[in-house]
Amino acid sequence: MWPEFLHLWLAALLFAMVLMALIWRLAIRIGNAGIVDIAWSAGFAPVVIFYAAAASGALPRRALIALMVSLWSLRLGAYLYVRVRSHHPLEDRRYAQLRRDWGAHVERRMFGFFQLQAALLALLSVPWLLTCLNPRSGLHPLEWVGGLLWLIAIAGEALADRQLQRFKAEPANRGTVCQLGLWRYSRHPNYFFEWLVWVAYFVVALASPWGWVALYCPALMLYFLLRVTGIPLTEQLSLARYGALYAEYQQRTSPFIPWWPKRG
Repeated sequence: MWPEFLHLWLAALLFAMVLMALIWRLAIRIGNAGIVDIAWSAGFAPVVIFYAAAASGALPRRALIALMVSLWSLRLGAYLYVRVRSHHPLEDRRYAQLRRDWGAHVERRMFGFFQLQAALLALLSVPWLLTCLNPRSGLHPLEWVGGLLWLIAIAGEALADRQLQRFKAEPANRGTVCQLGLWRYSRHPNYFFEWLVWVAYFVVALASPWGWVALYCPALMLYFLLRVTGIPLTEQLSLARYGALYAEYQQRTSPFIPWWPKRG
């Protein structure tokens, strides 16, 4: 198993590195680093399809995980494409801030950042590769549970994205904070359901040999969302943009896990 695993995983890593190098060149040309989000999200689809086509596990399981990941990956990539395109040539606030922070070294540091995304793409694909290598016939109960959790997660993420998109499309809402639908119960419901997607992939992988090692995937995603490029930077920028309105929203609303808002 392990020679096949290493061969396929290294091929996926090489693909991700080449993809992100090309996206970096494109980002430099158009002056918009936000396209890395599109490439990173959509890049999971060809990786899982490669695993499903090349691995030696049971075909129905390979086809199922390829379908699950591709639907999630392409939906998220398409959503981000629409968002980036609607703002272009303006750059996402997060990357504009990084550009200011990095100054004259921005191109070199952006390349390193893009290659970090490539490494993350490969690292986070491990649950799917383990699943595709599983020779067991028939689906394990854990795979059914993981599939159900995936359905809930992807539906919640799509709903949160749609609610925010519709809120921002209304001219009357400019300068205000979205507190409708899922955004009433969490300041970042899209991030919560995105994390839940990775929990679902881990649960599915648990049914395969060595699937437990994929625990680092939802853990790593949770760390990045809560401590690095997810909530901290988004909140910082939202406070700078909305001021007291967002501070009040912070006091009343759960930061991550959807929960009833505080009264008062």
